[in-house]
Amino acid sequence: MNTNFKLCPNKVVQYLGKPASEFRKADIVKYIEENGIEMVNFMYPADDNRLKTLNFVINSEEYLDSILTYGERVDGSSLFPFIEAGNSDLYVIPRFSTAFVDPFAEIPTLTMLCSFFNNEGLPLPSSPEQALRKSLKLFKEDTGMDFYAMGELEYYVISADTGLFGATDQKGYHESAPFAKFNDFRTECMHLIAATGGQIKYGHNEVGNFTLNNKIFEQNEIEFLPVNAIEAADTLMLAKWIIRTAGMKHGYDVTFAPKITEGKAGSGLHIHFKLMKDGRNMMTKDGKLSDEAKRAIVGILDYADALTAMGNKVPTSYFRLVPHQEAPTSICWGDRNRSVLVRVPLGWTGEHDMCSQANPLECAGNMKPEKQTVELRSGDASADIYQYLAGMVTAARMGFKDDKALERADELYVNVNIHNDDNKEKLESLRSLPTSCYESAIALDEARGAFEQDGVFPPEMIDGMIKKLKGYKDKHLRSEIAGNRQEMLDLVAKFWHCG
Repeated sequence: MNTNFKLCPNKVVQYLGKPASEFRKADIVKYIEENGIEMVNFMYPADDNRLKTLNFVINSEEYLDSILTYGERVDGSSLFPFIEAGNSDLYVIPRFSTAFVDPFAEIPTLTMLCSFFNNEGLPLPSSPEQALRKSLKLFKEDTGMDFYAMGELEYYVISADTGLFGATDQKGYHESAPFAKFNDFRTECMHLIAATGGQIKYGHNEVGNFTLNNKIFEQNEIEFLPVNAIEAADTLMLAKWIIRTAGMKHGYDVTFAPKITEGKAGSGLHIHFKLMKDGRNMMTKDGKLSDEAKRAIVGILDYADALTAMGNKVPTSYFRLVPHQEAPTSICWGDRNRSVLVRVPLGWTGEHDMCSQANPLECAGNMKPEKQTVELRSGDASADIYQYLAGMVTAARMGFKDDKALERADELYVNVNIHNDDNKEKLESLRSLPTSCYESAIALDEARGAFEQDGVFPPEMIDGMIKKLKGYKDKHLRSEIAGNRQEMLDLVAKFWHCG
């Protein structure tokens, strides 16, 4: 076990020789004292889906013990619009399992993510993180399974065009240097994310690749490994912070915006999930998708329109969710099909040993890796990721309460490109995703009973989402600015750094 910890990129895990999930206060103090740490940072997400930071200088053992044990007060009304200024104090309490050495700090600094607590010292019910924790607890109680998730984080890097090895427009998928200009930057970010504890699957260039106004626009993606949904949300929050901060230090602009410019690929935040029980992946049975997976899929499809209120929070989100741009518009699912909302990717369920065919001196054996996941393709980085995952978990749980879920799974299955003219009849039989923040708000309002059930989503959180989404007044925005390039670009600029 110790050998594995020596390979861990997180310096705290490596030094302490134990998994982060087992960190205790004494471990944090030990690391600080024995590694010359001079400052502690608390970080926590707010309503704008960005991490906020509180800095502490370590001036004594007593003070260090105090902040690690009791946290600190913050103004909740400045973090969340649903908290009134007259009663706004919240506590932020560090979660030791999230500790990492700040990769950007000149002064040696240990950083931890925090949870919010109210004036009674109880977890803040309206915190998106708590909604996710409640949803996971209920899912486990109802199904006996744990909900694991991972994200595909897409983003653009923008910098001055050198004129060398020009990009081929919209042909950047898995491109290598020298035609890809920011591979080194991406691998640097991956290294830094891993050092915070993020479990990375891989990174690569994405489709979006073009030059405009003497600037290079290059789309990249970092995909993560499935972990428990809380850890998945933490990782995505830290990853966005790291990529942006590293970009600033290099003089690059970085955006996760769902719409980048007219006629070019936008950036999504696809979420994969799998169901785990006693360490075993429950997504397949006898090499085929399991009934448990199908029930979860149907639940998510049933509430897909309401989930856009959590996963697509700005008007430009809905300029990405249009036909023929590898973004979903119809509520359906299928295998290896990128025109559907929920996709079942390849899962290593074939009968042949590919390793030995590629490498005749090797034999992989008969055991197959249990890697099967299912992918929800509608979200983007404007999402409150804790809220979005809580919504997905809740919707999936509803699929296990539906006696007709397996029958409906067959009805909603699509094995063709849904946007081809030959499939017009099938397309017309399916429900469509909302086309605006306004429509998402209406869908959430209609479905709020399912999300508020058992206290997962407090009413004030649902009210806050609906109010904010309706506040954009974008009910007819797509049709109103259709064909007006400047209005489109102005809108894109307004939400350039959403999430």
